[in-house]
Amino acid sequence: MNRNGVLIDDTFAEAFPMKATRIVITAHDIVWARHAAVSATGFATSVIACGCEAGIEREIKAGETPDGRPGVSVLLFSMSGKELAKQLERRVGQCVLTCPTTAVFAGLAPGPAGSDAAALGKNLRFFGDGWQIAKMIDGVRYWRVPVMDGEFVAQEDTPVVKAVGGGNLLLLARDTDAALAVAEAAVAAMKRLPNVVMPFPGGVVRSGSKVGSRYANLHASTNDAFCPSLVGLVAHSELARGGSTPGEEIGCVMEIVIDGLTEADVGEAMRVGMEAAVAIGQGGGLLRISAGNYGGKLGPYHFHLHRLLAAGETA
Repeated sequence: MNRNGVLIDDTFAEAFPMKATRIVITAHDIVWARHAAVSATGFATSVIACGCEAGIEREIKAGETPDGRPGVSVLLFSMSGKELAKQLERRVGQCVLTCPTTAVFAGLAPGPAGSDAAALGKNLRFFGDGWQIAKMIDGVRYWRVPVMDGEFVAQEDTPVVKAVGGGNLLLLARDTDAALAVAEAAVAAMKRLPNVVMPFPGGVVRSGSKVGSRYANLHASTNDAFCPSLVGLVAHSELARGGSTPGEEIGCVMEIVIDGLTEADVGEAMRVGMEAAVAIGQGGGLLRISAGNYGGKLGPYHFHLHRLLAAGETA
């Protein structure tokens, strides 16, 4: 498939099940809500070493939040509900409770009785050293914890839902300038959608990985098949595929990883990202779009690039 001079590989991105939640952080003004959200989502790019993957979903106007103040919606993903709860408590406790004027609320509708939830104020209330107060509003418990600028308000807990992690696009470009421009445009388009985050810095990762390594203690290692500096050295290099002509050699590859609340959310983000990249096209230095997969062995969600683009054309 060729779009605007860009070869779209006949391949798929392979994604896997995760657990996720959404929290809403509010504050006296959007500046402080943003400070808390940025801090809470730090060091949350990959579950390989970070424990969770997280990102800012969007900013929320004052009239749309539970306490009528400006806020930020944050999505957090992990491989299990237990690990997600641990990461959530640490990040809210160290990055939201500590941030001036903030409060935190669940951002997902409660599930049926007995469904999964992770603690927000349920455990952090003990920081109040006995001065904390519970408040029930419409059947939901909130905790008011005294702090030096007034009180920290936190909803008791937040629903945990099944989610999808690891959707991805590989953008193969002529050089670094082109690869960055295309990646930035794709991320900007994806960020307009709800229910997804791109957890890596700026939404982009240059250290794409493969499962396994020649070193026994590593579970993942560099995706050498897509490393331009290894062309001619790696027998299975993907960079020569597609018949690049002189003057159109691939000099830089950037990856975008997408986590979403549903399979449909991830697929739509990938489609929108590809369309934004293709709009820049070969004239802007983009030569190919591919995706990372492991032959279906990593996860049950397979996002076929050609199908996603075709679905967009018929929608």
